Parts: sequence; structure tokens; C-alpha cells
Amino acid sequence: MSILKGLKPYFEDFHRVKFTNDAIKSAVELSARYITDRKLPDKAIDVIDETGASQMLLPENKRKKQIGVKEIEATIATMARIPAKSVSKDDEEVLAHLDEQLKRVVYGQDEAIANLASAIKLARAGLREPDKPIGSYLFSGPTGVGKTEVARQLASSLGVELLRFDMSEYMERHTVSRLIGAPPGYVGFDQGGLLTDGVDQHPHCVLLLDEIEKAHPDLFNILLQVMDHGRLTDHNGKQINFRNVILIMTTNAGASEMAKANIGFGHSRRTGADEEAINRLFTPEFRNRLDAIIPFGALPTPVIHQVVEKFVMQLEAQLSERGVTFELAPEAVAWLAEKGYDENMGARPLARVIQEHIKKPLADEVLFGKLKRGGTVKVTVVEDGEGGRKIALEAIADEVPPPKASKSSKKRAVVAADGSDIDDEPIEDDEVDDGDGDVTPTFDENAAAPAKSRATTVPKVPRRSN
Repeated sequence: MSILKGLKPYFEDFHRVKFTNDAIKSAVELSARYITDRKLPDKAIDVIDETGASQMLLPENKRKKQIGVKEIEATIATMARIPAKSVSKDDEEVLAHLDEQLKRVVYGQDEAIANLASAIKLARAGLREPDKPIGSYLFSGPTGVGKTEVARQLASSLGVELLRFDMSEYMERHTVSRLIGAPPGYVGFDQGGLLTDGVDQHPHCVLLLDEIEKAHPDLFNILLQVMDHGRLTDHNGKQINFRNVILIMTTNAGASEMAKANIGFGHSRRTGADEEAINRLFTPEFRNRLDAIIPFGALPTPVIHQVVEKFVMQLEAQLSERGVTFELAPEAVAWLAEKGYDENMGARPLARVIQEHIKKPLADEVLFGKLKRGGTVKVTVVEDGEGGRKIALEAIADEVPPPKASKSSKKRAVVAADGSDIDDEPIEDDEVDDGDGDVTPTFDENAAAPAKSRATTVPKVPRRSN
């Protein structure tokens, strides 16, 4: 701060602007947080210099005479390659309502979201080691219960980038080099690693490694130094900083054991089988570096009803440009939840049921039927005639008022002497259409008077006699 305050008059004279004390303070704090490849005070000086130079590139009538925090935030967002809203977003406000925002979009996993929000608040409060990532979490549970969706919504709530890697693509030993880059002498050495380049371009991000149990064990060894020291060296020897990364790994380990019915009397489901499967799959040194193992449970029936309404709302948002809205009956919600949810498969089959019973019947109506110009779709349940029930869709088109005919669009028919039509001519402004197809000319006495006077003053031409 002292160095920048000493350089402040020189920058003000050179760029012909004034820097506020808050702008100087924010330049130091934001550059220390978001620009990781340089040191202070060099990077803070570059922020001040670039902010002043950006004003000189504007026309004189649009230049600002005083530089505040807002202009510094815009420069930091450009230099760090991050969204501008994530720089200006108040971290305290976001963290205070983080669990509420996640529970609003992810249903039925309140305990898992509470554990995740508390772990992130612990890290942001400065109670973590500075060299480690913000958090390293392992999401465990059956498929289709919202593990990947929580990571996606977390990145959206924090305003950072989501880097997702499907670990089914890294099942072989040689595929691990795609993450950090191929060594010298091998094909692809000049292309760089997908993981290292992604984190280098987006130092503040949520890193999602989906279905980590499918990856080769060599990948776990690479993640050890990331979770312990927050750094990873690529194939060129460049160190990539992971200190501002939230590392999330998902796994289905133990889901099949949990789904098996318990033998004998007591609990109908096995308890603790998922922890045993995780202990068998991951080594102790890997589990010790995790900040938390967050279990996800199966979704109850009321939550499935909320998921059905969410899917229908997403469908309505897709058809919003066409002006199509939905009215979903409660019995239709219950029918879709019953047909589309499986405790072992989660909520993924629900999307297929909605596509089969709602989207496909609507396609023809939207393209060629009543919903071509918008309308309302009522989703109900009716008897199918065989003792069962099925989904019924009723499309109600919006009422479109008939277009009003203008004067230029009115035409009159010109009939020849033999009674045949010759052509249609537009009705002039001085004619009136009486509604039965006949046109009655209007008579203007003032306009006819001069013509009458002109007719009386024309001299007669005498005839020539032969």
C-alpha cells in the first residue's frame, strides 16, 4: 500500500485521472487473490497502470476523471480471465446464503448440502492451511440423486468456472498423461495437459472428477500432491496453482451393497456398506487428505414430486420463445413420479418418462397444431380403458384477433360490358364501400363547382362548311 500510494501521483499525472484510496486498496487485495502468476507489488502496479491506460483509449467525452473500485474490478476480471460478476460479488453475502441457494435447486439432500456449505465456510474463514485447495470433497451415494448437480450449482452460486472430467475416459495407464501432458519424445507433447491447462486458464474454479472409481490408480497418486500442497507440475515443468480450486470427486462405490436387502430381522437396508466399499477402493493416504466424505441418500417420494415439477418447468422454459405454458395437475405429478423413479436408478429415468409421454406428443402440436402460435398445455390423468391410467394432454391455442383490413387492401371489381371481370382496382379515398361489394362514389360540391364553371366558359368552336 505504501509503495502504491507513493506511485499514485505519477500515474495520475501520466494518465490524467485520479485514483481513490479505495481503488488502490482493492487493486492490492484483488490482485493478490486472483493473479497468481506474479508477485506484489508488481501485479498491483500493473493493475493501476492498465486501468488508467484503458481510460485513455476511450473518447474524451466518455473518459472518467476519477477511478474507483468498479474500474479496478473490471481490469482484474480481464487480467485473471474470470467473470466480472465473480470479482464484484460480495463473498460474505454469497457464503451466508450458500446452503439456501443450493437447497433451492437441489432437492432432498439437505444434510449433504449443509456439510458442504460448512466445509467451504471453514475454508473461506481462513481456518485452512494456505497451501491447500479451498476444499477436497468426495461425494458418495447411488446414481441419479444429485451429486453432479450439486457441483454444477455450487459453481453457479459462487460465480466461478466448472471444469468437469469424466473418469471413464482415464481407465488406462497411458491416458493419465492426457491430464498433465505427454512427456518429451511422445506424441502430443506440444499440446499440453487438459487438467493443467484448464486450471491455469481458470485458477478460480470448481474441479469435478466424475465417477472417480473408474479412473486408473495412478491418477490417485497425482491427486495426492494436489490435495496436500495445492500444486501440480505439468510436462513443461511449470507449476500450476490449485490453491483457489474446489476439488469435488463423485463415486458410486458402495451403492450396490447398500441396495441389497438385509438378511434376517432388523433394518431393511444395510448400513455402513458404503464406507466399507470406500475404504477398500481408496488407500488410507488418499482418504486422509480429503476434507470430508459427504454421503448422498436415496430420494423420498415428496422430493420426487418436486423433481417432476422442476423438469416440467425446464421444459416450459425451453418453449418460452414459442409462448407455450403448462398446467400440471397433482395426479399427473404423482403418475410421473411413480413411473419415472427407481430407488436403484435415481431420478434419471424420470427424464425419459417425460420425453415419452409429454415431449413426443407435443412435437406435432408445436410444429403444426394448435400450439403453433403459442398456447397452454393441460397435463392430466385419464382412464386408458384397460383398467389403468395414462397421461392426457390438452392443447389450448391462444386466441389471435383477426387482422383489420386497411384502406389500401380494399379492392373493387371492374366489369367489362359483356359482364366478365377485367381487373381489381384499389378503392380510392373518395369512394365508400357499402359492404355488399358495390362502391358508391362520394360527391363533393366544392370540388364540382369549379368544374361546372369551367364548362360554361369554354367557347364553342364553329363548324367548317364544305
